[in-house]
Amino acid sequence: MDSNITAQNRPSLTLSGFIHAWFFDQNNPNNYQKTFDKWIYLLIIANAVCLVAEHIPAIFDPYQARFHQFELFSLVVFTIEYIMRLFAAPADPEFSKSKLPRFAFIRSPYAIIDLAAILPFYLALFIPLDLRVLRLLRLLRLLKLLRAVIPAIQEFAQANRGRTFRQQVFALLNPTPTSGKLQEMIDSFVVWWVFISVVCVIIESVDSIHYVLGMQFVYVDVISVTIFTMEYLFRIYSCVEDPRYQGAIKGRIDAAKSPLAIIDFLAIVPFFLEGLLHQIFDLRFLRIFRLMRLLKLTRYTTSTGTLSKALEREWPVIAASTFIMLLLVVLTASLGFLFEHQAQPEKFENIPQSIYWAVITLASVGYGDISPITPVGRLMTIVMALVGIGIFAVPAAILSTAFNDQLHKDRESIHTDLMHYMKDGELSADERVKLLEAAAALHVTEQEVDLLIERVKEEKELAQNGMLPIDAIKREPEVAFEQFRHSIGHLRQIMAVGDAAKVRQLFDVPGRATDDERAVWKLLDRS
Repeated sequence: MDSNITAQNRPSLTLSGFIHAWFFDQNNPNNYQKTFDKWIYLLIIANAVCLVAEHIPAIFDPYQARFHQFELFSLVVFTIEYIMRLFAAPADPEFSKSKLPRFAFIRSPYAIIDLAAILPFYLALFIPLDLRVLRLLRLLRLLKLLRAVIPAIQEFAQANRGRTFRQQVFALLNPTPTSGKLQEMIDSFVVWWVFISVVCVIIESVDSIHYVLGMQFVYVDVISVTIFTMEYLFRIYSCVEDPRYQGAIKGRIDAAKSPLAIIDFLAIVPFFLEGLLHQIFDLRFLRIFRLMRLLKLTRYTTSTGTLSKALEREWPVIAASTFIMLLLVVLTASLGFLFEHQAQPEKFENIPQSIYWAVITLASVGYGDISPITPVGRLMTIVMALVGIGIFAVPAAILSTAFNDQLHKDRESIHTDLMHYMKDGELSADERVKLLEAAAALHVTEQEVDLLIERVKEEKELAQNGMLPIDAIKREPEVAFEQFRHSIGHLRQIMAVGDAAKVRQLFDVPGRATDDERAVWKLLDRS
């Protein structure tokens, strides 16, 4: 059965085939399989969170009814999923060759896990079971995630067969040609734990919440530090697979000194320092540095790289505007001290203290805790506020423009890569995967990539017909000049081959051509 569902073959599908094609066929890019699986996985994770929350009386007791409603909702969804998979088994290639495909599905490991996640709660309607046992069995729902993890592990094992353990670790932690979906899952896992740990650091600063969930915060911190420590150690261990860090010792030292490795180190070191030295020093202030874990997210986004490139490219201009800002701040602070010191010695005590007032005024923040009271000081403040609007906006405008330009250049690189891939006129499956990976890094959707592919195909067709792409004509005057001459040659060829007299009569018909077109024809006709 063709996985791509079209209007012609849709009526010929059985109901089981229709359900499989739309919800479970991984080879059909136009169905709801990815969306369906995503919501199922999110519901599984939500069940795990609720299971933890139920062991916290302060959370569970006031909302028992809500927890029960969510449990019933989850049970219904998982039951419907199981029934749909069971019903669609005859259309699934994994079971369709069996004489009894639905029975073959029931015996499969994934189906046993799915059934174990819901069956105990139906049995409880007829057999008295301890509620604590039922809650424990709900942990089986986490095993449903294996439906996504196991294929990724198998894909990774196949792609890395024969490679060393260190090479496999490097492929797991860094995007490589052999990384596959498992590396993306590990990245997502780390990112989620970054968010969880940071949120916990923030909300535990609320005394009322910390009083109730103090021990849970400790558990989360221990788990997150364990995950981040293992990630850090494995990255240092496998970094020598990167050509930038050659050498067993020197390479690892260089990798440890890189900005991203330093961020990873700072994300875990407060925990260990507080644990080792808490009896000697009061290191509770180090807990706030756990928020440094947010910086770990810079590893998983290209936005910071784009911003760094923009800063590097525009640094001379930004440095010049920053210098002007600093010069204006110092000058303004000096004048403020000069005019206001005698009137307000406690506020304009010295120039460094006046710098605070100058920055707040020039930046148009205006807290009001320090303000001039002399006529000259107030007049100067008016001038400063008007000048500051423009001066302080210059670096932001420069950086914004540079960031947009850099992002445009990065996205243009996708067009360049596509032109390179399509030299032979076709885009292979491997080339498409590489293109989509580069596009995803720049937050370009698959639909935008498809539109770009169509545009490149049209450009190649135009080039084959003697017409160059519009972008090339816009960028290069020489290209535009040669294209114009080429077009004139085509017009002369048309005039030479066609019946000039009859064409001339058509040009004389009112409304058939513009004055400019008629003038070009007459000019070429005379030549």
